[in-house]
Amino acid sequence: MTLTQLRSFVTVARIGSVKGAAQSLGVTEAAVSGAVAALRRELGDVLFIRAAGGISLTPGGSRLAAGAAEIVGLAEETRHRVRQASSGTAHLRVASSEAGAEQVLPALLTAFGRRRQPDLDVETLAVPVAVFGDLLRDRRADVTIGPAPRRPVPAVESIPFLRFQLVVVAAPDHPLRHRQRLAPAQLAHEPWLLGPAGLDPDTLSGAFLAHIGVEATGAKAFPSVTASLNAVAAGAGLSVAFLHVVRDDLRRGSLAVLDVVGARLGGMLYASALTGERRSTTAAALCRFVTTPAATQAVLTRSNGVPMSEFRPPVHVTIWS
Repeated sequence: MTLTQLRSFVTVARIGSVKGAAQSLGVTEAAVSGAVAALRRELGDVLFIRAAGGISLTPGGSRLAAGAAEIVGLAEETRHRVRQASSGTAHLRVASSEAGAEQVLPALLTAFGRRRQPDLDVETLAVPVAVFGDLLRDRRADVTIGPAPRRPVPAVESIPFLRFQLVVVAAPDHPLRHRQRLAPAQLAHEPWLLGPAGLDPDTLSGAFLAHIGVEATGAKAFPSVTASLNAVAAGAGLSVAFLHVVRDDLRRGSLAVLDVVGARLGGMLYASALTGERRSTTAAALCRFVTTPAATQAVLTRSNGVPMSEFRPPVHVTIWS
């Protein structure tokens, strides 16, 4: 039983197909099939059978998937720590939603580096909220910033650190600008201008848009949240935004908040990480830092920007499903 075989099987189990696993791993389907076949022979279990729309794990396959994910995660974590020890530089992998990676992580991690970890090498991942738990469990991320993992994950702790508010914004001269107590359903067929993951149902904004009936055909995605808000300011449609992010635009009059019943949505940002010794020293330091006034101040004043020399754009990761 090898790490390559286990990694192949874990990927097949997660994605639900050999073809998808091969694409995710960057290998041939024959290589994945061969790895799975070797495990089947060694363990005396077929592990999974083909089912409508994908595969169905056998009881033995389910147990192997859980154990193999832990083994592969430990191997990745060990490789990560050895690399860190060899270079003498602290490494940290932080995952967030698209909006969080753009509007929360740069300021937060810059402040963290300045105060706690001056020699810090950070990799930021922009991913769907639904995979937060998988990334932590498999040790592909040290910390996630955003909602808590939607499903309970063993040995993962979620630390609340910042309460936020969402608002519906429009251009100051938008026809709905001066309407009072708009019913959410009245906005369903308006053009919505969103960031790359604006309709992610696991985010507060995505859940709100789904609740009022906004469909993908009625929304336009932009490369960034900032680009979508610029289009809103130009009068092209509506969007949902963090109140603290658009506060300066509201003050300048380039954006306006619509009076929508129930649309002043409150939520909480969490830092989630593995517990105990599974949590790296650097991840533990970040989890402590996010609860400090310095972290709160950094996130709330993120509109001042991050020095270009310290900015690191997020890596956008596609998760096969």
